[in-house]
Amino acid sequence: MSTAPRVTLVTREGCHLCTAARETVARVCAELGVGWRELDVDADPGLLERWSEEVPVTLVDGRQHDFWRVDEPRLRAALVAPPRGEAPGSLTR
Repeated sequence: MSTAPRVTLVTREGCHLCTAARETVARVCAELGVGWRELDVDADPGLLERWSEEVPVTLVDGRQHDFWRVDEPRLRAALVAPPRGEAPGSLTR
């Protein structure tokens, strides 16, 4: 199984929507055994330019999945599917 996180959450300090998104992402990823990471939009000029007005932003397998709020059923559905680029039943080494 791949150890790379499938979910990236782009947040900023003091953001109440980010707090709610973090709780949802952490819970869903823990339940499904999926890795995730959090990035601070204000700590990276590239992230700030791209995502400043949309935080929190949820990416799954490197692609934008949600912004402002995390749709939990949609996130679960995306995470039970094989990662993009992998065929069902394939093994990641």
